[in-house]
Amino acid sequence: MTDVDVPHGSRSVVLRVAAVITETADTCSLVFDVPGELRDKFAYHPGQFLTLRIPSDLTGSVARCYSLASSPFTDDKPKVTVKRTEGGYGSNWVCDNVKAGDSIEVLPPSGVFTPKDLDQDLLLFGAGSGITPVMSILKSALARGSGNIVLVYANRDADNVIFADELRDLGDKHPQRLTVMHWLEPLQGLPTADGLANLVTPYTSYDAYMCGPKPFMDRVHDALAQLGVPRSRTHAEVFNSLAGDPFQDQAPAEVSDEEAADAATVEVELDGEVHELKWPRKQTLVDIMLSKGLDVPYSCQEGECGSCACTVLEGKVEMDSSDILDPEDIENGYILGCQAHPVTDHVKIQF
Repeated sequence: MTDVDVPHGSRSVVLRVAAVITETADTCSLVFDVPGELRDKFAYHPGQFLTLRIPSDLTGSVARCYSLASSPFTDDKPKVTVKRTEGGYGSNWVCDNVKAGDSIEVLPPSGVFTPKDLDQDLLLFGAGSGITPVMSILKSALARGSGNIVLVYANRDADNVIFADELRDLGDKHPQRLTVMHWLEPLQGLPTADGLANLVTPYTSYDAYMCGPKPFMDRVHDALAQLGVPRSRTHAEVFNSLAGDPFQDQAPAEVSDEEAADAATVEVELDGEVHELKWPRKQTLVDIMLSKGLDVPYSCQEGECGSCACTVLEGKVEMDSSDILDPEDIENGYILGCQAHPVTDHVKIQF
C-alpha cells in the first residue's frame, strides 16, 4: 500500500482507513476516519457513494466508485463495501492491499440514489454487492423514518450474503417494519420477473429502489412493470468503471469571442442559491460551473456515474451521452450536467 499525503486536486482529500472488515470470502468494507474539519464536506445522504483513487502501475491511478453501506444516522464513520469482481482491477486491489492505518485519496460523497422522504414505504432490491447502497437506505429509514420496508436480496448462495448478521439483527429489532426475503440461487434458481412479481405483489404502493448486476435489475424492472408500478416510483443505481481521472483539476476550456457572443444564459439553483451564468454552447454545464468556482457535484465527467444529475425546469438542452439515464428520467427533465449543452437561449436548472 502506498502512503498518500497530498491530494492530486482541490476537490479530493486523503482519508485514513480506520478499519477493514471482512464481510464474506470475497467482500470487505473500508471504514474511514474523517477529521472534524472535513465533517461537513463528507456529510452524506443514504445511498450515496465515494470515489476512491487506486494506484496503478500502468496508468498511475484508476478511479472507482463504491457505495456507502453505512448510515449517516447510525454509524459514526463512513463505510464503503467492495466485492471482488472477476478481472476487476480496483476491487481486487482494494481487497488484497488495503489495511487499517493506510491512507486513500477520496472524493466527497456523491450520487442521487437516495430517498427524498425516509417516512415513505420502501421496496428495496439488491443482488450481490448491490446490497451496499440499499443497506444504507434501509438502516437510515429504520432509524429516522416511519414507513414499512421490504428487502428482496438475491445471492449465489448463503455464503455470499453480505451483512447477513446485521440484517438478521435489524429484523429482530424491527419486526413490525422490516421484512427481508432472500433469493438464493441453489434454492430458487436465477431471479425471474414472474418470480419477483409474485414476491412483491402486496407492496406495489411502495417506492422501489434497486441495485445489482444489469440482468437482475432488468428482471426487477420487468416485474414492477407487470405489477403496474410507475417508473416515477422506481429508482436504480448503476455503476460503470471510470476511464478518466476525476481527481485532477480540469483547466477551464478557452472560449472564443464568437462563442461568447452566442452563449446562452442559465439560472442554476445549487444548495438553495441561484446563480446566473453565461453558457457557451460547446461547454458543458459542469465546465462552466467549475470555471466560476461553484461546488458542482460531479465525479467522472464521462456520463457514467450520475453524480451531476439535475433537472431542467425551463428551456432545452442536448446531451453528448445519456445512457445511464432511463428514457423516463429524461422525459421527466433529468439531465447529466457533465454532458449537457444548451439548445435554447435561456435555461433554468436545479440541482
